[in-house]
Parts: sequence; structure tokens; C-alpha cells
Amino acid sequence: MVKDNETVIEEWNELVNMTPEELEEWLKEEQSEESGWAKSDGSGETVGHESGRKIISILKKNPSKDPEQYDEEDLAHMRKVVSYCKRHLAQEETAKKNTESKSYKSLKNWGHDAQKT
Repeated sequence: MVKDNETVIEEWNELVNMTPEELEEWLKEEQSEESGWAKSDGSGETVGHESGRKIISILKKNPSKDPEQYDEEDLAHMRKVVSYCKRHLAQEETAKKNTESKSYKSLKNWGHDAQKT
């Protein structure tokens, strides 16, 4: 069953707990490239790293988080981010405990800093 847009937006606002500036800084760090699946285009960039760039764009485009300002493309990516973060947070406690773990780094690429409360 597909979540409705309102639920996706609500969960996005809870799970994406990094500011665009924090995420930009993180994605510049070498360690942000140390986890995740490589994209199939041969660029060497990971899927999560690309997702992080899309998240920054969504956050900057709608800093007030007005639900009416998201377009279908935004909502599609937001749905993907929510699904990824919820799945990985449910499966692993490692990200919450170890900032050197691949889980922590990967979630951070997806806009979720597991060390933030």
C-alpha cells in the first residue's frame, strides 16, 4: 500500500533532520562516499550521495516546508528517502552508536543524522 502524500511529508519532516547546509558540508567530506551502492552510470557516485544532493535541492526549494510547494518529483524522492531511512533505522542500531559505521554514513547521505535527537 502506498502512503499518501500527507504521511510522506510528515515522515520526511521527522526523518530528514539535517539542514541543507549540514548536508552540503557532509557530502563534501570523503567519508560520505565510503558507503552505499555505486550508481550504474560509471560516475563512481553512490546512490545515497546522489540522493543527498536531491534532498538539498528539495530543502532549499521549500525552506518553510509548505506541503503545497512540493511537486510530484519532490514527493517521489521524499517517499524514497522516508522508505530508506525507516527501513535502515528499524534494521540496525549501529548507526545510532557508531559514527564510523557504514550505516551511520549511509543514513547521513540520506539526510538523517542518527546522532541527533
